[in-house]
Amino acid sequence: MPELDQEPVSAPGEALLAEGIPLRFCCFVTGTDTEIGKTLVSSAILHNLVESGQRACGMKPVAAGAEMRDGELHNEDADMLASAGNVHLPRSITTPYLLRAACAPHIAASIEGVSIEPVPIIAAYAEILAASDAVVVEGVGGFCVPFSDSFDSAELATQLNLPVILVVGMRLGCISHALLTVEAIVARNLVLAGWVANTVDPEMPFFDENLQALAARIPAPMLGIVPRLEQATAANAARFIDLAGLPGWPSRGIGTN
Repeated sequence: MPELDQEPVSAPGEALLAEGIPLRFCCFVTGTDTEIGKTLVSSAILHNLVESGQRACGMKPVAAGAEMRDGELHNEDADMLASAGNVHLPRSITTPYLLRAACAPHIAASIEGVSIEPVPIIAAYAEILAASDAVVVEGVGGFCVPFSDSFDSAELATQLNLPVILVVGMRLGCISHALLTVEAIVARNLVLAGWVANTVDPEMPFFDENLQALAARIPAPMLGIVPRLEQATAANAARFIDLAGLPGWPSRGIGTN
């Protein structure tokens, strides 16, 4: 696994704020596709951080698909992250771009006449970091989903400069999707901290063989295998994810398989 730079830096995603201050756990969660369990895994990570005594906050910088409830726009993924964490900030900070249409973000933004830009997201992340011990940033869709003609999810991950956790949706075709995503992450000089196998298709043929092929080819540790859960809650998924060996993870982290 590539190692995090331990020198103090000024990048937005810095984990070591000054000499002698311990690393904080922050990560960017991406996936091999949409609807493959990024939010479930992100929420599970937050759950374990909270259980280990951390002030943990989730961030969904861009969310497409929102409905009005009680006079306020709500997105299912953003709401799940908010429920899993214990640092509660205004929605405008944890989800700077909340779009109504449930479609690709650049299309949803175009419909609303919105331009998705990196600066508001990075500024919001800085506010969250200042209020929290740990931050989990969840991407949208796959790793390279476009936000505009000149900005996409991969560029956001690069600007935040956080270790990346890849969620692999275990279904037919996942090996190629996973390895192409890994290539894209590594090509941007980002740290691939680890990956989680999430069971999207419980009837997937040769599940174990596919898992072995992925483990042999992904240059980062497998952090867990999440089965198809009858109740897909953060607490239930957290039992199958273990991030204890990652830099910055609190020493009392409780994730277990």
